[in-house]
Amino acid sequence: MDLHETSLAERVGVAPAPVLPQHPDVAAWRPATTADIDGIWQLRRAMGEVDHPNYLTARGAIAADFGYSHFHAELDSLVGIDAAGSILAVGMVMFPPRQVSLVRSMPIGGVHPRLRGRGIGRQLLAWQLGRAKQQLASSTTTLPGWILSYADERSPQNAALFEHAGLSLARYFLTLERPLDASVRVIDPAAGIRVAAYTAAVSAEVHRTRDDSFMDHWGSQPMSDENWNAFVGGKWFRPDLSFVAYGTDAAGTEQVVGFVLSTANENIWAMQGFTGSYIDLVGVLSGWRGRHIAQSLLAAQLAAGQALGHERVTLAVDSASPTGALGLYTGMGFVPTHKKMAYTLEF
Repeated sequence: MDLHETSLAERVGVAPAPVLPQHPDVAAWRPATTADIDGIWQLRRAMGEVDHPNYLTARGAIAADFGYSHFHAELDSLVGIDAAGSILAVGMVMFPPRQVSLVRSMPIGGVHPRLRGRGIGRQLLAWQLGRAKQQLASSTTTLPGWILSYADERSPQNAALFEHAGLSLARYFLTLERPLDASVRVIDPAAGIRVAAYTAAVSAEVHRTRDDSFMDHWGSQPMSDENWNAFVGGKWFRPDLSFVAYGTDAAGTEQVVGFVLSTANENIWAMQGFTGSYIDLVGVLSGWRGRHIAQSLLAAQLAAGQALGHERVTLAVDSASPTGALGLYTGMGFVPTHKKMAYTLEF
């Protein structure tokens, strides 16, 4: 939905080339290449172990970023290296396509923990914001434009960095965990709804349902085919812990009306202190809500995790979601453990 009379490009204004950082602790700055994927992964793992040890970026996710047609590493990335060529800092600025009601530019990255507090992060973020403004200024739509980034509450330096740069706290997202040592009650959906295991054969239909069901979620836009395929085709995606709800309409046609999709990264189990899966996506089409579909999908996922001997299930939820998701999850035994903040600069 267009909300402005002027184009986003006009609202952003002139967006000059971002200023390359200069810092005595960094020998050189340059765009990242695919040859840097391992170095970036190692850096982000070191960052994650300090900032949010319960979830770490997988190497495959970084490799997927470099494979997207909308990511141009020569323009959208920057790495800071030391004299030996090791990566000390990384900044990437993602510009997802399929902009239906919002144009988003999303800076990600950071600085190695041993070099924090020296001003490197401030310079890197300034470069990212400069590139983000260039991306937004490329849009001739009249849609709202956001620069959007996230900070875990356990890494307050990132929140302070965003606020210093002019971004505003916009939303809280809660991490919830559900122990699996307690019984899982079977929840049957309303009549006419059936729940079945996810299969690759319904991938495209589940993708469409995800996009439709998430349009009333804060900051959400449809996923590109590239992003979707990278997710469901990823190493850690678990079809055996993912389920789909089917509903029959008045004409007798069955369609996908809800889903729960999960991943399990065994590499972080030792660090997070328990085995288990992560629920990445839960959604129900708006016209089908109120029929216990989400509850039945979640119950199926929890039971499947129990059968595998997992100890917990984790997910994240918008604390102010208009769908009432937080109450749904807490009502099924999930408890808050951590908090992440979303920061935006809006145009």
